Amino acid sequence: MDDDTAISYKALERGTSVVTSDGTTLGTVEGVLDNVKENIFDGLVVRSERGALFVDAPEVARITRREVTLSIDAEEASRLPDYEPGAPEYHANPRAGRLGRFFGGSWKRRR
Repeated sequence: MDDDTAISYKALERGTSVVTSDGTTLGTVEGVLDNVKENIFDGLVVRSERGALFVDAPEVARITRREVTLSIDAEEASRLPDYEPGAPEYHANPRAGRLGRFFGGSWKRRR
């Protein structure tokens, strides 16, 4: 089936099912974490019954269009840490103009 073909983490969509190595559904993908500068997959934020959980990249065994399979079982998944956002992220604000850039207004904080 075409959905079983492995895909890049960059093509992974929010809401994709996340299952453990023993077939237990953990939750759904809330977000993908990556290091853009180095083009490295860093992990996932998974929405579960416990809330938002952090799944580190080495714990992700396979990503397909239909689901993400982890390399850990349900018992290990029960010990996953809660997701805590890191440092604030900023993005360029091209509408700041010359004066705005002079006063540091060319960057806006992401929410």
